[in-house]
Amino acid sequence: MSKFFYTAKNSLTGETSGGEMEAQDEKSLAADLRASGLLLTSSREEVIASGIQIKFFDRFRRVPLKEKMTFTRNLAVMVSSGLTVSRAVHNLSLQTKNKVFKEILDSVNDDLQSGKTLSEGFGRYPTVFNELFVNMLYVGEVSGNLEEVLEILALQLEKENDLLSKVRGALIYPAVIVVAMIGIAILMLVYILPKITGVFKDLNVELPATTQVIMAISDFMINHSFITIGLSVILVVGTKIFAGTVPGKRFFGFVFVRLPIIGNIVIKVNCARFSRIYSSLLKSGISVVNALTIVSKTLANPYYKDAFAEAIAGVQKGEELSKIIGKYPVIFPLLVPQILEVGEETGKTEAVLQRLAEFYEEEVSQITKNMSSIIEPILMLFIGGGVGFFAVAMLQPMYSVLGSIK
Repeated sequence: MSKFFYTAKNSLTGETSGGEMEAQDEKSLAADLRASGLLLTSSREEVIASGIQIKFFDRFRRVPLKEKMTFTRNLAVMVSSGLTVSRAVHNLSLQTKNKVFKEILDSVNDDLQSGKTLSEGFGRYPTVFNELFVNMLYVGEVSGNLEEVLEILALQLEKENDLLSKVRGALIYPAVIVVAMIGIAILMLVYILPKITGVFKDLNVELPATTQVIMAISDFMINHSFITIGLSVILVVGTKIFAGTVPGKRFFGFVFVRLPIIGNIVIKVNCARFSRIYSSLLKSGISVVNALTIVSKTLANPYYKDAFAEAIAGVQKGEELSKIIGKYPVIFPLLVPQILEVGEETGKTEAVLQRLAEFYEEEVSQITKNMSSIIEPILMLFIGGGVGFFAVAMLQPMYSVLGSIK
């Protein structure tokens, strides 16, 4: 059985609708829809579920979000100017300086020349173009509104790039400080501390526990440098591998949502992305269930995936999305279900979610602007605590030596 995205017309009202359904093949899909009073107008087998194999080296092929954003915007302009999709992709391939992206665009252009669609071409690169990108292209092709969908997609990518840039920019300062602290600590333990502690060993005085701990760490790092480096590498690689597992994703997802300051940013970023992506998908003509499915695969945090899994099942039973999301107050602030409920009641879900996305994007912008002033005192306390601990550990033996001399 394969899963198909389809559009169909009601045989009585002529109304066009879309959705997804499992079927043996396209012929079986058409028969199943006909039994429900629908006439199949177009279909496409789901890209990821259809068995596309991701090659090993393709996992390392990455195209920057900014590059994809610029390409989508330029493609929308070229298509609106009357150029064929194939010629537009070819022209943009000549312009790009990114070798990986150029290879992909050339391959997509070859697919277009052989009669395949744009969504099928990009669908062969799931590590570069996610399901959101591919499915929105497909809807644009089926509905004949490719130009409009490309504009929506370009705006979505621009907002996403802007949001991520602000978060990364805010985290650079604390990251630099932490890395500098670790470097200074290693320098002191390996080069400076042995010269000081050598005096204590020669005097043969009883050392406090704090001093003994620091000296033990210093001696281990000096005498077992390869083991220290190996353990550090194992710790970093092990953490990365663990973060890729299901328990690891759930652990870090839980931690990031509940951390002070960081948790607030994570929640608002995810709410902004949900509102923007869901609004864009609905605007491009994708059904509610399909839109929620794509959103759940786009957001990385497993707790949001759990919420959307319940939402998909609930919506299929006729429940309101706002009521389901309201059950998760930790990851969805009260404003989200309230605004969503207004959209459901007025029939303007796309518009209200777009405003909600803008609200949370502005909130993230304000938080990231004030990030340095918020984190700076915390870092200063942390640094002060470390320096104080080191100072006490070094000064205590000196006072003991001075006391014994008296």
